[in-house]
Amino acid sequence: MALPRTSHTARKITAVVWAAIVFSVASCSAGDRAVSLDETRKLADSPKAVQARQKAEKQLLGIVQTYDKETPLTLALVTVKDYCRRGSGGVWPSDDDTYKIRCMVTVTGYYGAARRRIGDVLDGVLSAGDRHAAATTPGYGVDFGHDDYRTKLVAYYRGHRPNPDGSHTTEPMQLSDGSQRLEWDMVRTNRHRTLVEEPPACAKPDPPVTRCSHKPESNTVASIRSKYGMVFKMSITPVDYYQVYKDGKIYTHW
Repeated sequence: MALPRTSHTARKITAVVWAAIVFSVASCSAGDRAVSLDETRKLADSPKAVQARQKAEKQLLGIVQTYDKETPLTLALVTVKDYCRRGSGGVWPSDDDTYKIRCMVTVTGYYGAARRRIGDVLDGVLSAGDRHAAATTPGYGVDFGHDDYRTKLVAYYRGHRPNPDGSHTTEPMQLSDGSQRLEWDMVRTNRHRTLVEEPPACAKPDPPVTRCSHKPESNTVASIRSKYGMVFKMSITPVDYYQVYKDGKIYTHW
């Protein structure tokens, strides 16, 4: 006697069951590939990681200090955030499943300036950027130089021309170019004024996996504003300075 043929519905159920089993096995295997915290600490404290971390932080601090030395801005507060992220064991290929550890550092500078001189201050920043752009061997530079818009921006803050963004737009309060962004307090807007905010408080550090510092600790954005009149904030894109892939390859920023 012939055996009954498997129905279409039964075949679909069987396929679903097998898919669930495969998915479960893949999840367990992926979980086994997840990087432990102990291994993360070991990798983050390796000589190559430490050397790359020091170079990255030195480079970013150099840019922050250049603004202090070569522009009318006065450096009053520096924040450093450094963190190493461990790779996950995701089921499907994804960015965080390709590496064991990925370390990044970012540095932000907060500067004081006189409100009544904002036009001159911005012009001084742009002039420093012009000099760095013209240098044959640029180093820790200022990314912002003069162009048509920025020249009009300086004239606007000196009271010589209207808002370069348009008469019905809000007061300009930032420049962005390359890896740097410069923001400042609104000074010509009386209502709904936007000010540079305080940096986020540091969570409890856990070196070498996470580090965070505010120097000097006694300074705040509010105290800088009280002393100088207004605050400028210069942010730099985080530098991805050290990465160990799961296939054993190592990447450093240099």
